[in-house]
Amino acid sequence: MYKYILKRLLMMIPILLGVTFVIFYMTYITPGDPAIMILGEGTSIEALEALREEMGLNEPFLVQYFNYVIRVAQGDFGTSYLTRRGVADEIFARFPTTLQLALYGTILSILIGIPLGILSATKQYTIFDTSATSIGLLAVSIPNFWLGLMLILLFALNLGWLPPTGIDTAAGWVLPVITLGTGSAAMVMRITRSSMLEVIRQDYIRTARAKGQKESVIIWKHALKNALLPVITAVGLDFGMLLGGAVLTETIYAIPGLGRFMVDSIRNRDLPTIQGGVLLLAFAFSLVNLLVDILYAFVDPRIRSQYS
Repeated sequence: MYKYILKRLLMMIPILLGVTFVIFYMTYITPGDPAIMILGEGTSIEALEALREEMGLNEPFLVQYFNYVIRVAQGDFGTSYLTRRGVADEIFARFPTTLQLALYGTILSILIGIPLGILSATKQYTIFDTSATSIGLLAVSIPNFWLGLMLILLFALNLGWLPPTGIDTAAGWVLPVITLGTGSAAMVMRITRSSMLEVIRQDYIRTARAKGQKESVIIWKHALKNALLPVITAVGLDFGMLLGGAVLTETIYAIPGLGRFMVDSIRNRDLPTIQGGVLLLAFAFSLVNLLVDILYAFVDPRIRSQYS
């Protein structure tokens, strides 16, 4: 088991290096002079040249990239052009809010998607199955920004039940979590349904029914456990996408998270913050994939036996 985890950890290293290279290259070729962004348009040429030399902007691309990787490995993401503070401090001050929002959205998708997927599979071609599948297709098709605005209009402005912005209270989390988790719940439901349909048609399920086993035991103990691998994959990938997809949700509900900060940084061409934020999200996504792979080993004994 330890060999399995170690192998997955080692596979993360080239992935993260590739991500850092792509991010650094994209910001390197972006038009604009970082020295002018920091000091302003009316700064003298001597001051600009001194700052470029200090920041290493006159070095070749590969030298700049190597220095950037060394700094990142030491936890130094640079200084924000916008706030003049360390990028690491700015990011880690906001990332817990985004992580919490994505986690709540994932929990909502699991609580809604998996039970509905199981019921749709066990009641295939019934009115319930048709209704659930149609609603799931509609939920996947609705853009987050439109759903968020409609929820604000209905529950905040018209009914006055929930606050339109902010997360100062528990009620403030309700609309953002629903906005972020609705499409994910529909996707989890569809994957759970298709995986369960494939499993419940297997011979061992028919054998269990022939022996008189209770249907609830067959579904929850035998079928669901063997149908979980695709669902775990979907939930893991969905959680990673929610971390990046929280950008629009945080902007709509004025949530002070990483997504909203990234939008402001892109608008103001704050390159160090953009690099640091994207790199952190890539690392979080890779870590989620690692956790998914570890869950595979716990759910499927065949994977554990390969590294025993």
